[in-house]
Amino acid sequence: MKLELKGITKSFGSLVANDHIDLVVEPGEIHSLLGENGAGKSTLMNVLYGLYEPTSGEILVDGKPVRFAGPGDAMAAGIGMVHQHFMLVPVFTVAENVALGRESTGFAGILDLEQTRTKIREISAEYGFNVDPDAVVEDLPVGVQQRVEIIKALVRDAHVLILDEPTAVLTPQETDELMNIMRQLKAGGTSIVFISHKLREVKAISDRITVIRRGKVVGSAEPSASTTDLASMMVGRSVSLSLDKAPAQPGAEIFRVRNLTVMSDVGTRLLDDVSFSVATGEILAVAGVQGNGQTELTEAVLGLHKHVRGSVTLDGHELVGRSVRQVLDAGVGFVPEDRTADGLVGSFSIAENLVLDLYGKKEFSRGSMMNRSAIAEHAARKVEEFDVRTPSARAAADTLSGGNQQKVVLARELSRPLKLFIASQPTRGVDVGSIEFLHKRIVAERDKGTPVIIVSTELDEVLELADRIAVLYAGRLMGIVPGKSSRDLLGLMMAGLTAEEATVQLSTIPTSEGEPS
Repeated sequence: MKLELKGITKSFGSLVANDHIDLVVEPGEIHSLLGENGAGKSTLMNVLYGLYEPTSGEILVDGKPVRFAGPGDAMAAGIGMVHQHFMLVPVFTVAENVALGRESTGFAGILDLEQTRTKIREISAEYGFNVDPDAVVEDLPVGVQQRVEIIKALVRDAHVLILDEPTAVLTPQETDELMNIMRQLKAGGTSIVFISHKLREVKAISDRITVIRRGKVVGSAEPSASTTDLASMMVGRSVSLSLDKAPAQPGAEIFRVRNLTVMSDVGTRLLDDVSFSVATGEILAVAGVQGNGQTELTEAVLGLHKHVRGSVTLDGHELVGRSVRQVLDAGVGFVPEDRTADGLVGSFSIAENLVLDLYGKKEFSRGSMMNRSAIAEHAARKVEEFDVRTPSARAAADTLSGGNQQKVVLARELSRPLKLFIASQPTRGVDVGSIEFLHKRIVAERDKGTPVIIVSTELDEVLELADRIAVLYAGRLMGIVPGKSSRDLLGLMMAGLTAEEATVQLSTIPTSEGEPS
C-alpha cells in the first residue's frame, strides 16, 4: 500500500504545528520521521491516524484521496498506530484488549474471544512474539505490551504501521528485538513509519529518512548519512555530538545512601533497600527503564516522600526527615524530571524563576519586599552565562522553548554553592543544540568538585556523562558498573539481572568464531 501526504497543515489557533508537509511512504519500506521533541512528528501522525483533522492538505492511499473522521476510518483503510503511551486496559487479558472495539458475541450475548485467541497465536508464531492470549496485560513486561499493540494493528490488517517513539520505554535488548520485528514486518510487505529523535536507531533501521524541524520538512536523507549531518538538519546549525570530558578526579565520598526503602501510601515497596555513595568530583548516572524507582529515589533524597526508611547523609548530616527547604539549604541542587510541573512557574518571568529558591537571600529581598533591581541584574547575568534565548528576562517562562526552559532551571540550581547536584532527565524534550550545552555545564559542575547524580532513561546520555553507572530495576539496585560499560551489560541489568549475573551471561555468548566471548 502506498501512502501519500500532500500539503498537510495543522494549526491550533495561531500555532502551526504542521506546515504544508509532503511525505510519501512506499509499499514495504521503513520510513523514519526524524525530528526533535516538539517538531511536529506526532501531530502529523495523529492527522494521518484520524485523531486530528488537517487544516488543509490531503491524504492519498494508493493514489486515491481519503478522509478520516477518526481512527476507525484509518484502521479500515489499513493504517495502524502504536502510540508512545500504550492504549491498553491493564486489567484486561491480551485477547480482550485485541478484541476491544470489534467484539463478537455468541449465544446469549456472551463475548466470544476464541477467534481472537487463534489470530493472536497465528501472528505470534509468524513473528516470534511469544504472547499468551490469556495473559493479563498489567502482568506483562513493557516490551511484550508493545507487541500486544502491534498485534492489535495486525489483527485489523494494517498495511502501514506507525510507531511513535517506540523505544522510549525499552531496554537495549528489547529495542533490538523490536527492530528485528520491524524487519520481519517489512519482509512481509508492511510499511512502517518510524517516529524517533534517536539518531542511532534511525540510521540502523531506516530505508529513508525525512527530517522535520519546527513543523516543516527540511530535507530527506539516506541511512548512510552521518549522525552529525542528521543532527545539523534537525537543529538547523552545526552541533557537536561528542562530549570532551576529562577523566574524573574523585575525592571523598560525602554523599551516602544506606538501606533506603520507600513505600507507597498503600504499602507497596517502590524502592527496596538501596545503598550507594557518590564522591566529590564524579558523576554517578542512575540508569533503568522509566518507572523502576528512579523518581522515588530522587524524591526521597529531596524530602518529598513520607514513607522512607534508611539513611541519606550529605557531608555527615542526615537528610531523611528534613523538609525540602532544609535539604536545599543543606547544599542540594535539584533539576526535576518534569520542568513544567515541578521546575518552573510558567506564568512567572524568567527573572522570577531564576530566584525561586533564592528569593529569601538578603541580596534579593529587603524585609518582606523583593529587591527587583537585584533580581533583574542577576537574571541578566544568568541569561547571558547560560545562553538562554529570549528577547527579555521579563518574558514569561512558558514562552521559552523546552531547551531554554531547562537552561533556566539549570542556571537557578547552579547559582549557589552546592554540596550535591542531582539532575533527573536533564535533557528530556530538549533540542540537540541545548543538549550539548547542558552536558558541558553538568561536567563543569563535576570538575568544580561537586558530587553529581544524573538520572536518565537515555542510554546514550548515561554513557556520555557517567563516571560510574547504577542500574535500578523494580526498585532494586542491580549493581554499579564503570561508566564505559557495554550496552549489552547495561541492558541485561535494566532487565533485572545483577551486574555479576549479567557479566556471567555475556561471557557464555559465543563469538563469531564460536567460542565464548
